[in-house]
Amino acid sequence: MRLLTICFALSLIAQDKTKFEMLGWIAGNWTGKMRQATMEENWLPPAGGSMLGVSRVVAGPRMVAFEFLRIVQKDGEVFYVAQPGGRPATEFKLTSVTATKAVFENPAHDHPKIITYEKDAAGNLLATIEGDERGQHKKQEFRFTRQHFPGR
Repeated sequence: MRLLTICFALSLIAQDKTKFEMLGWIAGNWTGKMRQATMEENWLPPAGGSMLGVSRVVAGPRMVAFEFLRIVQKDGEVFYVAQPGGRPATEFKLTSVTATKAVFENPAHDHPKIITYEKDAAGNLLATIEGDERGQHKKQEFRFTRQHFPGR
């Protein structure tokens, strides 16, 4: 019986690792436009049970927003952890993952409640945030293309 329990536990760990490793397509350097601003999101590939990311928005000569990001394995689950402007972390649990789409949710958070990353057929990245704000459902999309920097 003990061997069966150990095998079951190992299979659960392997399944979580597989879910986490399925997120590797998010890794890379991404840029997009939002009105007159340039958005950048840079993600390190999965290693050590984590992916680290940083985001910034630049309008004209100055940075107008930034965010520290992580995707981590914790307690047998996968979480997207956001720190906009360096504020305290908010966790969003991975609720769905495929080879090209990941959905993270935190129903208790004010806004957003859902964060989705999706890669299209051309290899571009679409990040979406949505949730209720002042009694209305809001959805905002951010489109990115992969950047290849010289020397990398």
